[in-house]
Amino acid sequence: MFSSFYAKYKPYYKDNLILAVPIVVSQLGHTLVNLMDSVIVGHFAGTVQLAAVSLVNSIFMLILVVGLGISYGLTPLIAKENGRKNYDECGRLLSNSLIMNLGTSLLLYAFIYFGTLSIIGHMGQAPEVVVHARPYLTYLGMSIIPLMIFQTFKQFAEGLGFTKQAMYVSIWGNVLNVVLGIIFVKGLFGIAPMGVKGVGLSTLIDRTVMAIVMFSYVMRSKHFKIYLQHFKITFIDQVRTMQIFRIGAPVAMQYAFEISAFSGAAILIGTIGSVQQAAHQVAINLASMTYMIASGLASAATIKTGNNLGKKSFTDLRLSAIGSYHIVIAFMSLTAIIFMVSSRYLPYIYTDDIAVVNIAAQLLIIAGFFQLFDGTQVVGLGALRGLGDVNIPTLITFIAYWVIGIPLGYFLGITLHWGVNGIWYGLTVGLLVASILLFIRFQNRTKALIVNT
Repeated sequence: MFSSFYAKYKPYYKDNLILAVPIVVSQLGHTLVNLMDSVIVGHFAGTVQLAAVSLVNSIFMLILVVGLGISYGLTPLIAKENGRKNYDECGRLLSNSLIMNLGTSLLLYAFIYFGTLSIIGHMGQAPEVVVHARPYLTYLGMSIIPLMIFQTFKQFAEGLGFTKQAMYVSIWGNVLNVVLGIIFVKGLFGIAPMGVKGVGLSTLIDRTVMAIVMFSYVMRSKHFKIYLQHFKITFIDQVRTMQIFRIGAPVAMQYAFEISAFSGAAILIGTIGSVQQAAHQVAINLASMTYMIASGLASAATIKTGNNLGKKSFTDLRLSAIGSYHIVIAFMSLTAIIFMVSSRYLPYIYTDDIAVVNIAAQLLIIAGFFQLFDGTQVVGLGALRGLGDVNIPTLITFIAYWVIGIPLGYFLGITLHWGVNGIWYGLTVGLLVASILLFIRFQNRTKALIVNT
């Protein structure tokens, strides 16, 4: 029985993994920036500045995912048009996506500069944490502009199935980020120690280099010449812009609802204490690593689903997406075991503060459970995105995180005084609800496609 089941899905496992692995590596790039910032600051600058990284990342990621979500609107459209062999349209879509992403990045930077930097001191956080948080957020805010340029050409290439180049750019970008981060934070080669501000500057430089390299690759590679004949910086029209926006905006909201839930949790935890906030940063960084792998699988599901939709291969569409579910469940189950077994040891990657390590170890055991639900819900979102189904999934994410997850976390953590653990229990329940409802939605939509053909 198992052999026949495996034989049924084996071709889809292979295709999905070939497509997903480079995406996973490049997706991890976003999280690795935060992880390495935390590691460098935790070891070279201390617990207070690590808490500042936690505070800023919880805020910045909420703003960043709005931009990332908008950029993701291009991928399913490119995959679908490529499936139809409508190559000219791919170049037109790229033109509109680039202009829209640049505009989005400037708006997000303005929001950070004129809004977030002003209110960060009025969020009930420790004053010594806020002092270090402001310069770090300033540099991260600037980095969103080159990052959105990188995202435009990354999503374009990935939508066409070219996923390896973005992976290589992300790997070398993160190497550059780590090297510069250590130099700036610790103060090497005659540079004065910059503390947490140094990792912000290294991130800005890293993302600028990545944008230049990815743009050059797409513009010069022979693989894309057939698609770029109608690409013009000055070409933008309302119809194509709205096509991208109608997918990208709900995707941005999906990510925003989830990330804002975790940001809200970080702020709630910050009112408990800086040690708990630092422990949350350690645990959420580790959990984010596995989440970004699941997110890469979800992006592959989006591409395969969109491509099969363009080809009208609805049976392949469904089997491929279910194969992605199988892969993410297997992977998240494995990492859940690793988190639970190694919960006392993994936090030392970030800090030697025993108080932080003890709390983070408890959170990693909870993370072992919730990441399984986190993986299945993000793959569900990816498959539905490939179908162009984004509005109802957006509503599902809002209900799961903000009607269930955060209120329950506040009740357990603050009202019942369960502390940081209680807040994480609430998030876990929210992820469970999201994963169930999104899978039901996927089942109904794909079965309807097959029945109606």
